[in-house]
Amino acid sequence: MSLLENGMITIIQVFHKYSGQNCKLRKADLKALVNNEMSHFVKKIQENETLDQLFADLDQNADLEIDFKEFVSLIAMVTSACHELFVPNCSSC
Repeated sequence: MSLLENGMITIIQVFHKYSGQNCKLRKADLKALVNNEMSHFVKKIQENETLDQLFADLDQNADLEIDFKEFVSLIAMVTSACHELFVPNCSSC
């Protein structure tokens, strides 16, 4: 498998590690995932207001849970924001 395909599998596995049997993240699940799996790219969530805002931004259908498609938008936003850290001389990317 390619490096990209392995990365995609890892994203799926990490989501399901925290989402449980219903395959959706609650607020506590999202907080644990971000704090445990993304701590080098995202500041740890310590304030409830921060968690509430992130959750509301991701919960596009307002069902009070984050499904995989909503979670992927978080991964895309963080990856895009961190792009310059890994490719600093890529002004046209």
